[in-house]
Amino acid sequence: MLIITIKQGKEKSILAGDPWIYPSAIDKVDGKPQERNKPGATAIVQSSSRQFLARAAYNAKATQIAARVWTLREDEPIDHAMMKRRVQAAIAKRGSGSPDPQALVLLVDGEKDGLPGLVVQAYGGASGYLVCQFNAGGVDMWKVPIVQALLAATGCPNVYERCDPALRKGEGLLVKPGALAGDEPPQRLTVREGGRLVPMDIRTGFTYPR
Repeated sequence: MLIITIKQGKEKSILAGDPWIYPSAIDKVDGKPQERNKPGATAIVQSSSRQFLARAAYNAKATQIAARVWTLREDEPIDHAMMKRRVQAAIAKRGSGSPDPQALVLLVDGEKDGLPGLVVQAYGGASGYLVCQFNAGGVDMWKVPIVQALLAATGCPNVYERCDPALRKGEGLLVKPGALAGDEPPQRLTVREGGRLVPMDIRTGFTYPR
């Protein structure tokens, strides 16, 4: 387990609920080198006086955000069960989709749902597609249980990973889009946006000219 020690005075933002820890706030990171070099490795975050502050996903390869907070609770482990709970809670809050099969609906919204860096959209209902973006090392490390939880919670068999090259490279992650479960979405679908229908490649978000 890694231990991140925060500089004196810099713990206030964490305690106030800020989910991001910047390199400038970190005094030191203790742990085995192979763990420190894993994008998204789980770390205990402590104050300069060694008091527990949080558990976070640490990423030494990230260009901007060094760690992203998972929980402020010392008794909450970072495991498969937590990923499942948070995916289920996000979908319960928003529903598993839209009555309109042509709408592209947000299901998981990153930090707002306790899954920093994860964005999931749904298209076409239970027989359609889920499009996921793993934009941070922590959720990328837990990709398999997250996808399993999405499949179970929505009943949708098709999960596709969309990659934003700038965000993925900024986290030291590979840029490799593709199907994570089931079938890949077709290149062109009709999506309802603001009351009008537009042709879109939901794998990339590219909208075709009309």
